This record gives sequence, structure tokens and C-alpha cells, in this order.
Amino acid sequence: MTTAYSRPAADTATPSATGADTGLCRVLVRYYDELAATLDHTRRSSRTDAFSPGWDLPPLSPALEVFLAPAAISAPELGTYGDTRLTLLNLMHNPDTRTTKTLASLMIVARAVAHIQRTGEAVMIITPSSANKATALRDAVRRAHETALAGPEQLRIVCVLPVGSCHKVWRSPLTDDEALRARNPLAVRDTTGADEVKKLARAVADQEADAVFARHGVRLWHTLDLDNYIVADTARALFERDRLPSVPRVHAHAVSSAFGLLGHFYGQQRLTGRAWPDTGARYFLVQHLDTADMVASYHRGAFDYRPAWQYEDGVYTQDADPRFPQRAFAPDERLDPTFYTRAPVTSTRMNEIIRHQGGGGIVVSLAECLDRYPYLRRLLAAVDVELPADPRQLREWSLVMALTGVLNALDRGLLDGPEVLVHGSGSYHAGHYRPPESHQVRPVTGYEDLRDLVHAAASG
Repeated sequence: MTTAYSRPAADTATPSATGADTGLCRVLVRYYDELAATLDHTRRSSRTDAFSPGWDLPPLSPALEVFLAPAAISAPELGTYGDTRLTLLNLMHNPDTRTTKTLASLMIVARAVAHIQRTGEAVMIITPSSANKATALRDAVRRAHETALAGPEQLRIVCVLPVGSCHKVWRSPLTDDEALRARNPLAVRDTTGADEVKKLARAVADQEADAVFARHGVRLWHTLDLDNYIVADTARALFERDRLPSVPRVHAHAVSSAFGLLGHFYGQQRLTGRAWPDTGARYFLVQHLDTADMVASYHRGAFDYRPAWQYEDGVYTQDADPRFPQRAFAPDERLDPTFYTRAPVTSTRMNEIIRHQGGGGIVVSLAECLDRYPYLRRLLAAVDVELPADPRQLREWSLVMALTGVLNALDRGLLDGPEVLVHGSGSYHAGHYRPPESHQVRPVTGYEDLRDLVHAAASG
């Protein structure tokens, strides 16, 4: 949905030596009409029996533009490594999240706002998260309140997290204000299996949505669906179309389920006119050992494939499989709890795309990231991305993982081509935020606890 509202410039231009326009682009404002049309197209193919607020966006207005402003992309050049040019696709410009989850979260909340404005019905989002999705969606809800697009009684959110991810969630007025905290609870499940929070949130959404609406007049929307994320990530392809030279390039990304790359692919097919597979992007997946399933699936044909390790002097080593770390502190090492999805349903589609367009993947370890860390810190400082001097203070490893994977792959002859575009999907350290305190989260032991918490949040 569009209006005649005349918006000001949504970006700044910074030409580079290669002809790329690397400056900041506020993509959700800049491409509002194209994204709205893509949402409409997605509406036709989406299949769900659960509540959805619809696929319309609100009419663009000054308040909505302020709301969408943090969704920005830039593409500074990182220089060359060997014969390969490295460029950072910086998706981390929102200082209140520092991850790419901002783009999809703002669009999800904008759709909820459109429903509220159209029907007068309140909406409560429910989502599982390993932290970043929760932080970004909660930030988007807060922004909707502060820009008066929806009131606190009209728009709420319940996030369900594994206990091991609590330290990564960012505090905000939704945690610090008692009334907002009651309406927007952080539910924490004491589980080592992070997939359990997905099942728990889905079960409550499926079984309690009708009761929540009947008792409280609040629509319960479970948002963890690829269609809800893929459209916002088409903005990456639009940015590439308009800002970067039209040349073959590899897109590298630290992934769990590869929603971001699938969004880029969707945008590439629908919006950029690039024929598949002739000039389509090559996708390169970077994962850690705990959930290396997509790389293992593509290169070795099984989610559970892992190489044989030798153990000596406290370190695991192997040199038989260049797609896996040569050194690791543990064979099932969890470098970052952000990446927790096992056997992702997106793997089959991603495998198909890579087979047609090219690419591949690699798995990295903490030891390898630490080996590269001083170099990466200098490299990123030149483009105003700060890594802490002490890597123990780093809380989001996505960008370090992606760059380490790319450099390892180049060194091992697993990656070639004139340019690698590294998707900077997240990087923050302990100095950027405060995690919630114990009284600001709500432990849940299972279905009944979460059900009761959802009803309590809807009733306030």
C-alpha cells in the first residue's frame, strides 16, 4: 500500500574506487513501494491456517518513516585478500540491536500496526528466539509505541528463549518499565536443546490463539515463518542492484537457517532481473561446529556428518576435510548460541540454489576465529565496525565467523572469484548493551507456564 506522501532522501551517496555507491541507504524507506509489492506477491503463495495480520503495510507517513529509519545498509570496501576483493554488506546500523534482524522485525511490526489501524484489534506477537530476534522485535515494538503508531495496550510481544541465550538479550524500556514488562514478557526455558523453545512457542500459539482472543480481545501472532522474514531481506538484493557494480560475486554469510540468503535470492529473482542461474549470486555458508548441518548436508550429504578428529594437548585437530576446522577446542563446540537450528527445513532449498548458482560452505572454530581476530579487528576498524580488544567481551560472533570462514576458504582454495560480499549480519560486545536482570525475565518449565504467561500479558 502506498500514498502520495513525499518522502525526503533516504540515503547518502559515497562512490568508491570500484564504482560502488557504498553510502548508507535506509532501505525500508527507499524501497517501500517495491517491498509492499513483494509482500502482496508473497500473500498469494503463503499458506497458513493460523492468525496473520495480513500483508499490507501502513500508508507511508512521517511517523512511519521515523519508525523504519534504523533499517539501513551500506557496503564499505575491506580491501583485497590475495586476488579477491572483499566488501562488507553492513546490515548492523541500528545501534539498539546491531544485527540484521532489525529489517525483518520492523516490517513484521509494521504489518501488525496496519492490522491494528485497520481493524482496531490488538496484536500480541509470540516468537521463539536465541536472542537477536527477540531483541530486534522488542526494539521494533518499542519504536512503534514511541512513534505513536500503536499504543502499548494495542501491540505487545512475548519472546521465548533458552536460558543459555539470556545474556545476549538487550534491555530496553520493555524490560525496565514494570507495566511494559508485564505486557511484553521474556519467557526463559531452562533447556540445553534450543529447538525446544521453538516447539513450545508454536504449541502455545496454535492451541491458545482462539482463547486469547475470546478472553482478552488480543490476536496472537506466531511470527517465526520464512515468509515473514524473506521479504525484508529482499532489500539486500535491491541495494546490490542499485549500489554495487553488476558483476559476478560470492555472497558469504554466517548462517543457522540461511533466511537472509534466501531473502536475497528471492529479491534477486523477483526484483533485479538477473536470470537464474546465469548471473545469480553464488552463496557461501559459514557455520560453527555445534550446528554445522547446512554445510554438512550440502558437501557431505548428511546433517550429522562430522570429520574424524585427533586429540592431543587439549586441542582437536584434523586435516582430512578442508570444509571443517583444522583446530578446535571441542568437536561439538558452540561458538555462539545464535546459531542453534538443527536439520533446518531450509537446507534442501539452499542446496538446490547453490548447485545451480555456485557457492558452498565452511565450518569454523573458536580457535580459528581467535587466530584471525587481530587481523579482523584492524580490518573492521577501518570501516567503523568495532571489535573489542579482548575477544572475551564479544557477544555476537556472526561477523567474525563469516570473515574467518571466507579467509580460511580462500587460503584452502575452496573459494575463488573477483569479489566476496560478506553479509555483516551481527556484531556487538558487552559494552554495547545491558542484559536483563533476573527479575526481568520469567522462567517457564513447559506449556502450562507459557500459556499462563501469555494470558497474563494479554490481560494487562
